[in-house]
Amino acid sequence: MTSRSHLAAMIDHTLLKPEATRAQVAALVAEAKELGVLAVCVSPSMLPLGDPGELVVATVVGFPSGQVKPEIKAAEAERAVADGAAEVDMVINIGEAIAGDYDAVEADIRGVVAASGDVLVKVIIESAALTDEQIVEVCRRAEAAGAGFVKTSTGFHPAGGASAHAVALMRETVGDRLGVKASGGIRTAEAAEEMIGAGASRLGLSGSAAILSELGD
Repeated sequence: MTSRSHLAAMIDHTLLKPEATRAQVAALVAEAKELGVLAVCVSPSMLPLGDPGELVVATVVGFPSGQVKPEIKAAEAERAVADGAAEVDMVINIGEAIAGDYDAVEADIRGVVAASGDVLVKVIIESAALTDEQIVEVCRRAEAAGAGFVKTSTGFHPAGGASAHAVALMRETVGDRLGVKASGGIRTAEAAEEMIGAGASRLGLSGSAAILSELGD
C-alpha cells in the first residue's frame, strides 16, 4: 500500500471544468497546499496564479480536443510559460494518430516542446481512443520530440480515461526515460494504487482529498 505522503507527492490536483471560476481555482490551490500534493493543474486562462507557494503550476494546451493548429498550440504554450506555468500538458491531434500520420503528431509535439523552453511537457495521448499499436507509436514519437512525460487522458473523451493496461503499455514503451501520468476517472485509492502498480509516476486527480483521506495520516 502506498503511503499517504508518497501518493500526495505524485498528484496533480486538477480543475479543468469549463465552468470553473477563479474563486474555485483559488480554493483548489488552497486545498492543494493543505493536502501537500505536488502540483495544481488549471486552465491557461486562470494563469498567473496569485500565490501558488511551493506548488508546481501546470496547465493545458490544445485542450481537450487536440484539434488545434500546431502553431496555435505552440503559441499557447509560450504564453502559458510566460504566465507562470512550470509544466505544460498538451493534447495531441488524436485524429492524426488514428490516421497513422505520426510525423505530424511528432512535429506538433516538437513545436510545443520548443515553445515551452525548459518547462516540462506532458503529452496527452487520449489512450482510450487509440489501439495498442497507436499508443506505442505515439509514445515513441513523444519521446523523439523531447517530451518529458506521456499522459493517458484529458478526462473529457467519451472513450474513457486511464486504464492500467494503457499505463503499463506506455511505461513499457518509454522505460524509465519519461514519466507516465495517469489521468481521467481515478476516483479511489484502490484505482490510484492500480495505476501506480502499472507504472504511473504521476496522477491527475480532481478528487484528491477524498482519495488521500482513504489512506489516513
